[in-house]
Amino acid sequence: MADTPELAAERAYLAESRAALRRMHHDVLVREIPVIGSEGNDERFTNEANQRAHKERVLALLDLPDVPLFFGRLDYDKGAIDDLERFYIGRRHVHDGSGVPMVVDWRAPVSVPFYRATRSDRQRVVLRRRYGFSDTAELTGFEDEPLIGATEADRADAFLRAEIERPRTGPMRDIVATIQPEQDDLVRAPLQPSVCVQGAPGTGKTAVGLHRVAYLLYTERERLRRGGVVIVGPNRSFLSYIRKVLPALGEVDVRQITIEELITQPALAVDATEAARIKGDARMAEILRRALWTFVGTPAEGILYSKGSQRYRVHDYEVADIVAGLRESTRYTPGRNALAQRIAHAVLVLMERRGESPDDRVQNAVARSKPVKQLVDAVWPKVTPEQVLWRLYSDTEFLAATAPELTDDERTALLWPKAPRSWKSAKWSSADAVLLDELDDLIERHAGSLGHLVLDEAQDLSAMQLRALGRRCRTGSATVLGDLAQATTAWAAGPWDQVLAHLGKPDGIVAELDRGFRVPEQIIDFAARLLPAIAPTLGTPTGVRTVADSLKIVATDKELFGATIVEACREALAGVGSVALIAADEQVEQLRDVLAGAGLEAALLGAVEDAMDTTRLVCVPATLAKGLEFDAVVVAEPSRIVAAEPRGLQRLYVVLTRAVSRLQIVHVDPLPTALG
Repeated sequence: MADTPELAAERAYLAESRAALRRMHHDVLVREIPVIGSEGNDERFTNEANQRAHKERVLALLDLPDVPLFFGRLDYDKGAIDDLERFYIGRRHVHDGSGVPMVVDWRAPVSVPFYRATRSDRQRVVLRRRYGFSDTAELTGFEDEPLIGATEADRADAFLRAEIERPRTGPMRDIVATIQPEQDDLVRAPLQPSVCVQGAPGTGKTAVGLHRVAYLLYTERERLRRGGVVIVGPNRSFLSYIRKVLPALGEVDVRQITIEELITQPALAVDATEAARIKGDARMAEILRRALWTFVGTPAEGILYSKGSQRYRVHDYEVADIVAGLRESTRYTPGRNALAQRIAHAVLVLMERRGESPDDRVQNAVARSKPVKQLVDAVWPKVTPEQVLWRLYSDTEFLAATAPELTDDERTALLWPKAPRSWKSAKWSSADAVLLDELDDLIERHAGSLGHLVLDEAQDLSAMQLRALGRRCRTGSATVLGDLAQATTAWAAGPWDQVLAHLGKPDGIVAELDRGFRVPEQIIDFAARLLPAIAPTLGTPTGVRTVADSLKIVATDKELFGATIVEACREALAGVGSVALIAADEQVEQLRDVLAGAGLEAALLGAVEDAMDTTRLVCVPATLAKGLEFDAVVVAEPSRIVAAEPRGLQRLYVVLTRAVSRLQIVHVDPLPTALG
């Protein structure tokens, strides 16, 4: 766009807004934090909370030089909103020092028409302006969309296309400037009930989830601050990719972790696929409950409690009645503690019958006495989660008795070929860690609940993993994101209603995004040939962008395979933006070496921290591709990706839908039959 006086004025306004933000940041930075002088716990807690809030506010007001401060403008009818008729829409609120807004947060109600207003429902808006920026956040131009009077055809789609196709390098960008109405509905959905988004590739489901977090923290900040917000992603590479979205939106206090990091039991063993599938199955919840309660026995004798010359006997059948009343009516440890108190109470009843007047101190003393402790240890022993699971995996008869719903083959898959001598020397897998977490909750409930939980790529989680996550968000809400067609794990929980039920959010709302903004139509149509084989119940997604020559398939022979891969990567690098070479895990490192031998610098995702920040060309193992996107993608030997795992076709569907502009497939072996 040529320089004009109006463009110069907009640039000047941007500079003034950035200067105002710097003043706001400085004012908070130098502001004295109130300190309560007393040394009590309450005062110390308040002082720490004030310091933490101050630090968060300082971080939230940092200007990010490579992120545009505003991206749009709304001109309202005269007098529509107080005395203001023009609002600049941006990533955070900026004022001029006297309270007059210079930039309005995109989450504020006044900003909603930027995403929702149409000519038939203009919501008092006269004109909507969208700004274009360079990669260095320099304002390069703008497009106006009048909402009244005779106008040209809507150019919003052209702006959306230009923003999507802007070359990308490094981590994921926010989509706050291009949120579409169907996405905005989900972003601004209320905190309750939980929301589950089924999103085809390129529909922006991850971005919707992240922007929803930012929106909820804007509207429900105090409510969510108490429990906190956590985002759970499939792996560290994915979390590294999305890490800058929320800070760009002014939210810096959100934990982003994997489920393995959330459940802290170290994984020192690796399961076979079938064992991992069974351990993730919902049936394991009942099996574990049953296994735990087998440790509670039937008393063989009662107790005789002595106090001075007096003797008080509680008979075995009385103890048995107490045990039966407590059994499975509470968690294991509280039940054990209650057993000691109930027996002590029975002793106190005997004392009262003899004319004594015992009080609570006497009851507690009886509960702690040696006879009672010995009886409780014999009937209701202390157990650890590891003890229960070790016995389940090492005792054939015990497993058969507690897991009748499993087949013989399934029980065999669970049993250790050579059991460790005791539970203390056992090594546990990541699937075991989830079962130990279930047992830990059955033994003793832990207090606290997250305010909001975001699960990305949730289609890959097992029923038992979902139960573990749900326990950490008992009273909070959740945003569940995924695509059933991309379910690549053998232990995937199944349809979304089952996912929500295992998570403890059965009333959650399931919404679908099926317009693919980021994947060109030619690519998504090609990948969708796999859907009848991998997800026959899902509809075919729609690509809203057509990119010339976006799909290229090259057949070669074994001798020329490496050279063809190099040529394909060179061709991709001749364009702009990020480039990925995606191959089967067992093949990708070798191909990286081939590229290096040809003089192409390429980072290996998963082996190098922040690999996507270091070079334009990244070699991506197929199992780490989920959730990522690149301007251009080269896929090596699809048949090897399919053959590498039981759900190889699902994995290939993921791999084929990572490209925003160009996809080139290089193969020696025939393409999978499902691709036609």
